[in-house]
Amino acid sequence: MAASPSSAASRRVSRLIGLSVVGAVLTTVLAGCSVEDAFYFGWPRTKPSPQSEQMFDMWIYSAIAALAVGVFVWGLIFWCVIRYRKKGEDLPPQTRYNLPMELLFTVTPFIVIAVLFYYTAIIQSNVTKVDENPDQTIQVTAFKWNWQFQYPSTGSDPNANDVDDVKTTGDSNVIPILVVPTGQNIRFLEDSQDVIHSFWVPDLLFKRDVIPGVTNQFQVTINEPGAYVGRCAELCGTYHSMMNFEVRAVPLADYNTYLQLRVEGATTQDALSAIGQEPYAVTTKPFDTDRQAEQG
Repeated sequence: MAASPSSAASRRVSRLIGLSVVGAVLTTVLAGCSVEDAFYFGWPRTKPSPQSEQMFDMWIYSAIAALAVGVFVWGLIFWCVIRYRKKGEDLPPQTRYNLPMELLFTVTPFIVIAVLFYYTAIIQSNVTKVDENPDQTIQVTAFKWNWQFQYPSTGSDPNANDVDDVKTTGDSNVIPILVVPTGQNIRFLEDSQDVIHSFWVPDLLFKRDVIPGVTNQFQVTINEPGAYVGRCAELCGTYHSMMNFEVRAVPLADYNTYLQLRVEGATTQDALSAIGQEPYAVTTKPFDTDRQAEQG
C-alpha cells in the first residue's frame, strides 16, 4: 500500500532535521573544537579584564538571541511546510492581510534592536571610558615594524603622569615585552612614527588604532597575572604579520621592583628574571626578516 502524502512529507522533514544535526556535529568535530570551545563562539577563553568580561557577555547574549530568533523562524518554516503542504489541486484561501501578525513582525524586531542597542551603548561607554587620574600611564609608540613602550615616571610624585626614560624597544631578534601591574587602571597613550598601526591584545577583546600625528588612548584594568600575546591589527606594510609583542601582567609589588631595576640600568630581560618572570616572550617568537634567507 502506497504511503500517504502526509507521512512522506513528515519523513522528508525528519530527514532534513537529521541531516542538519549531523552537519552541525561534523562541523564541530572536523574543526577540532571541543563542546566547551563551541559555546565560546570563537572568542578567547581568557578574559583578564572587566572590559573583556563585558564584551564577552555582550557577544554571547547577542549570539543566543540570534540563535533564538533563528530557531523561531526555522520552526515557523517547518511548521508551514507540514501544516500547509499541498493537498490537492484546489487553491487554498488567500489572506490579503493579517493585522495581528503584521504588528508582531513590526514590533518584535524593534524590541530586539532596542535591547541590543541599549546594552551596546552601555558596554561601549564602559570600555572606552578614560579616568582623569589613572593609576598608571604608559606610552606606546609603533613603527615599521615593531613597538616601543615607555614607562611612567618613577619620581617622587606618585600621581605624576609624565614619562621617564625607562623604555623597551623591540627589534627583529627580541619580542618587546610590555610589563603592567594587575589590579590597576592603566592608560595607554598611542602614537605612530610612520603609518597607521593598531594595538591589539586578543585576550583583552579590544584594539585601538595607532595613527601618526594623533594621540589615541584607552584604559584597561588587567586583573589576572599572565602573558598575553599582542599584535598589530592594521595592515601596515611588508612585515605587518611579524609585528608582535607581549603583555606581561604581574602583581603591583613586582611591577614597582621591575621599574626600579630598569631605572638602575637593568635590561628588560634582567629585570624580568629578577622578579621571577621568563625573560623572553612566551606567547610568540621573532620571525626571520631576511628576504634572501627566505629565498634560499
